[in-house]
Amino acid sequence: MKLQKKLWGVLLAVTLTSQTINLSPVVQAAVVLNSNEILTSGALLKSYTWTSKRGNTDVSTRARVVEVDLTNPNVKLDMMTGIGGQYTFKQSVLNMVKENEAVAGINGDFFNTQAEGVPIGPQISNGQLMATTPDLVSGLYSFAISKDNQPIVDLFAFKGSITAKDHSSYPIGGVNKTYYWFDDGTHSHTDGMFLYTHTWALDYRSNDGVSVPTEVKVQNGIIKQIEVDGVIKEVAPADGYILRAAGKSAEYVKAHLKVGDPLQVQYELIAQDPTKHYDTKNFKMMVGGHSILVDEGKVTPFSRTEAELEGFRSRTAIGYSKDGKTAYLITSDRASQSDGMSLTELQDFMVNIGVWKGMNLDGGASTQLVTRPLGETTPVITNVTEYGGQREVVNSVGVFSMAPKGKLNGLVLHGPKQIFLGEQAAFSVKGYDEFYNPVALDANSNPQLSVTPDIGKIDGMKFIPNKIGTASITASVGLGSVKQDVKVAGRDDIASLNLSTTNPMLKEGATYELKVTATDLQGRSSILSPDAVEWEVLGHKSAKVENGKLIVNDINNVKDIRVIARYDGFSTMLTLAKFQESPWYDLDQYGLLTTSDVYPAEVKGTIRVVKDEKANKSLQLDYDFTNGTGNKAVYAEFNGKDGAKIDGTPQFMKMKVFGDNSRNWVRSEIIDGDGKLNRIDFTRNMNWTGWKELTVNLQDYKLKYPITVKNIYVTSPAEGQDERALKGTIQFDDISFISKAASDTQAKKQVKMTIGKNSITVNDKAVKLDQAPLQSNDRTMVPVRVITEALGGQVKWNAKESQVTIEQGDKLLDMWINRKDMIFTGKRVISDAAPQLMKGLTMVPLRQIAEELNWRVTWDEKTKTITLE
Repeated sequence: MKLQKKLWGVLLAVTLTSQTINLSPVVQAAVVLNSNEILTSGALLKSYTWTSKRGNTDVSTRARVVEVDLTNPNVKLDMMTGIGGQYTFKQSVLNMVKENEAVAGINGDFFNTQAEGVPIGPQISNGQLMATTPDLVSGLYSFAISKDNQPIVDLFAFKGSITAKDHSSYPIGGVNKTYYWFDDGTHSHTDGMFLYTHTWALDYRSNDGVSVPTEVKVQNGIIKQIEVDGVIKEVAPADGYILRAAGKSAEYVKAHLKVGDPLQVQYELIAQDPTKHYDTKNFKMMVGGHSILVDEGKVTPFSRTEAELEGFRSRTAIGYSKDGKTAYLITSDRASQSDGMSLTELQDFMVNIGVWKGMNLDGGASTQLVTRPLGETTPVITNVTEYGGQREVVNSVGVFSMAPKGKLNGLVLHGPKQIFLGEQAAFSVKGYDEFYNPVALDANSNPQLSVTPDIGKIDGMKFIPNKIGTASITASVGLGSVKQDVKVAGRDDIASLNLSTTNPMLKEGATYELKVTATDLQGRSSILSPDAVEWEVLGHKSAKVENGKLIVNDINNVKDIRVIARYDGFSTMLTLAKFQESPWYDLDQYGLLTTSDVYPAEVKGTIRVVKDEKANKSLQLDYDFTNGTGNKAVYAEFNGKDGAKIDGTPQFMKMKVFGDNSRNWVRSEIIDGDGKLNRIDFTRNMNWTGWKELTVNLQDYKLKYPITVKNIYVTSPAEGQDERALKGTIQFDDISFISKAASDTQAKKQVKMTIGKNSITVNDKAVKLDQAPLQSNDRTMVPVRVITEALGGQVKWNAKESQVTIEQGDKLLDMWINRKDMIFTGKRVISDAAPQLMKGLTMVPLRQIAEELNWRVTWDEKTKTITLE
């Protein structure tokens, strides 16, 4: 979560203040400790699950905490900086941990993504002051470790000045600072003087065009060079520094400084509170951050407005315990199967795990936790990052072992803790000393694996499962033995199962490569072996799946083919149907009147037709989201703003997009037959460069036909906006609509029912029921078989499993009596009501079933009548 547009951005439209901020609402949540692992002497990794409600929605977030014992002499906290200990060269936390030989690390301070790559706040590394706090910006807390290893979370200020040979002096605004804005909106470098050391690795300093620099090079206290209205094109010397002046400070330089004269400089960090006195010159480390979150073990008012960092995001924080003996390095994930946290929710989590005082660090895509597993020499990324990659950041907080090398004290078995059938689990045996640091084993140790119970086989150092369950893997070596459990995942461990093929359009003589991807409840995804999957083919008597391939020879009299993949009873389905693709927007053949529009007015954007080297035409859209606030977009409007009407009832919309790897979204606005405006997502993360074909299923939006396409556009929503590029260029081409063949179109069906009445009408024909629809705990329960079959679906009952399965179109639903977890076409869904047996009929919650099957539901409150169609 980079802060450039919300606080320090180069194009900040308004000045944000940090004063009157209310206490956050109380969060009702639970925290469960899942695991506790030793990293090194004095450092533990704890994994948690935080659960709560957002409105009526249950949420669950994974969080991890490295606890560091500040009384243990074998471990310390310190900062890691860029590459080679220098600013302006960013790298991932994993690479910083590797470079600095740390045991663990989390990302550190915020940074201006449009600037050179330095922290916004102060930094002390190994006792050296490397950067200072921004002047006249309130509410930014820092975490530090004193000479006596006492943790500190507080507000700091900078105090510094130079003194010339004529005894005149001038204040310094800071050390190694890029440009920023004071709380009153003034640009920091307009009149300010700033000092840059060898740690600033570039040969230019904070030149954003707002001010004209005058620079002074000083070595060993002597002025060596002055460049008036210009830049000294070199990195500051290791035995000196370079001053950057502008405006009033440049006038001071011209009047008082001369080459060859001595120049004195004094600077330090001080507490903002004048009643507090810290020996900052002897601090061991310091990292800057954002708002305070916890004080005296309680949620505290934000020191900066939460709006700067709103949303449910990945988060990073740091704090310490009441007795000052433990430091907490905290991350929480927004990723697959993890819902992220707001700052308010992060406060709740921190209080629950024992933080006495703590603050926020950079988050979002910057959130990274790296640890070195016990016995290993190589660190690994430990959390699941927000967008899947590892962002390069400016600094990070490292955990370092200070212990001497010890002797072999124990063994640990490393391997996956959970796998799927068809996978192979590779294991290795590692040694560690009395300080829990790695020790190499004898090359001839030759460990041997065994497994109990017998749910798989051992092949060298690999376990190959053949049954669902939990196996205990034992590795025996000459020094002893060590064990680890590995779970072979079953149905209850799966969050989703996705069955896909390159092109789902049904063609005679085609071979379809089928891929089944399983995602477990921890967010880990794996492509399953075809042998681990039970296959079923519906709609074609001779079609079958062999080795993950579906071969279709004859499609005469075939409406569609539905392929069902099941893993331990967890099922998903892929439908291959006859479709007709209708080209709609191809500038090489025809086009539409297309004009540009922007939102808000400060955004800049243009569209134009361009040709590639082969003279193929496409629509190019240039955007500049630098100015303005909130959601931002540049539109390519069709037929002015009236849009273009689309014939028929297309199921898919397809388009080629030349991406720019900006992480911005690509969408289209469609008005349906009810006049409702629908925003269609082609992608919420444009993470590629070059041409890519995108297809969206319009049925997911429950559109009423006919539809009108207003536009296509690129947008950067307000939440997470700091993660995306401000400027870019993309192209669109070959927009088409895909519809089912006319012969496959089903007649419209309608079902009407009334709460408490034992009859329904199907297309105005009455049908009696043994059990009337009812309302239970504010949930409408309906008899599933008669309604589903009336609307064109099929229902199957598995008495052994108490399971009901619905098949309708390209949807497959599995439900179990008295269980709230359901599987909707490969996705686990937790319902607010479980299916029930009443008078021999299966009653299911209507709302979630109707939403999944794209039933249109109309409710008449006066008559208590429900209409489904």
